[in-house]
Amino acid sequence: MTPNNTVSTDAVLQYLQNLQSKIVEALELVDGKTFLHDSWNRPEGGGGTSCLLEGGNVFERAGVGFSHVLGSKLPPAATIAHPEAAGRAWEAMGVSLVLHPRNPYIPTVHMNIRFFSAEKENEAPIWWFGGGMDLTPYYGFEEDCTHFHRTNKSALDAFDLSYYPQFKKQCDEYFYLKHRKEPRGIGGIFFDDFNVLSFEQSFALQRSVGDSFLQAYLPILQRRKDTPYSENERDFQAYRRGRYVEFNLVFDRGTLFGLQSNGRTESILMSMPPIVKWRYDWKPEKDSPEAKLYTDFLIDREWV
Repeated sequence: MTPNNTVSTDAVLQYLQNLQSKIVEALELVDGKTFLHDSWNRPEGGGGTSCLLEGGNVFERAGVGFSHVLGSKLPPAATIAHPEAAGRAWEAMGVSLVLHPRNPYIPTVHMNIRFFSAEKENEAPIWWFGGGMDLTPYYGFEEDCTHFHRTNKSALDAFDLSYYPQFKKQCDEYFYLKHRKEPRGIGGIFFDDFNVLSFEQSFALQRSVGDSFLQAYLPILQRRKDTPYSENERDFQAYRRGRYVEFNLVFDRGTLFGLQSNGRTESILMSMPPIVKWRYDWKPEKDSPEAKLYTDFLIDREWV
């Protein structure tokens, strides 16, 4: 299938597979341990490869997944937002990653870029791109947040200067725990259902975002990975990871789509951190580094 007769979905597929390999190789160099590569097939059509590292030197758990799934009937998570795609054959492909470092001074990071298309005989195909990345620190550093957002902005500015503020706002609104009345982290960029440019230019924008991930995250990781920490910091990290779990299971559309479309559960849930804690009505000590996360970083803020 070739939407707009410009770029085939084969090119998107090849790019996403290569991006997964590139990111995994870079993370292996940082950690010193090797990812498990677990390929899988979906009975209804398609499959993917989940790359996972657990118990690493730097990463307590790191998952970088590629999936390409197909079907004849869209799950509710997709048809609610796009009723025009109901009754069409569809395919969805993407790369999704979540990195949970061991050191609590290194933030958790998430990235996802994806492509969706639905077609029907004698009708024009429906397609869109989506994705973005966001940063979730446990102990905040302004220079890290500024670097992450500046890299995001640079990836988008070549296409339209309005995209970064627009996608940042969408990220802040999406990665928000309504029941907690707090953001998951310091945000980044998020876009969905993106098809306002031509197919070729929309695909180029997706590539720009995907290619910028390592530039956005690795300098932060290298800066913080040797920071000394105690069990107190690890304890706070486990507590804050609970917010991550709550968001992914309650709000995340990708998780819901994967589960509703009979996706591979192990791959869908590999974003979950390995050690998590919950406490009843816990509050950080006033003026502590933990309190600073809430007062200075988990707020509506412009970073660049």
